[in-house]
Amino acid sequence: MFDEKVLQCFLENQSQLYPEPVAETPEEAEAFLEDCMAVVVDSVREVWEFFEEEGIDTEDADEDSILEADEVFEIGDGRYLIVEG
Repeated sequence: MFDEKVLQCFLENQSQLYPEPVAETPEEAEAFLEDCMAVVVDSVREVWEFFEEEGIDTEDADEDSILEADEVFEIGDGRYLIVEG
């Protein structure tokens, strides 16, 4: 479900959401992301839609603040990983 780029992004940046590492290998990262039902979306618009669907208040938010949320990981190829902490 999660490709190599997604797993590597999470492994390198997991400290933005968790104080201690939750995974050390790609296999551990994949298992963790599956357990917490993380999602990969293809655009900022889809990040916004995800937040709205989850009931997260986006009324006063702008694109930058949405992307700065700890739960949002920029994969680097236009996609975003959203991990519910």
